[in-house]
Amino acid sequence: MLPQWIIERKRDGEALSEEQWRGFIDGYVRGEIPDYQMAALAMAVYFRGMAPAETAALTRVMMTSGDTADTSSIRLPKG
Repeated sequence: MLPQWIIERKRDGEALSEEQWRGFIDGYVRGEIPDYQMAALAMAVYFRGMAPAETAALTRVMMTSGDTADTSSIRLPKG
């Protein structure tokens, strides 16, 4: 799906699926989606908001979009 279609959906008040968020974030991380399109999506989110499920999906996508630290050797609660 083209980035502008994702931006338009959000601008029009639709909730984005986890797959749509993943495609957009992955494209941005790889440098395939320019800053101005990320800014346009952020503006659409600001004006239209996000459903709780959509927020959870975006959080999962962002959490797995880069390297993660191995905390298995830490004995204290990691809650």
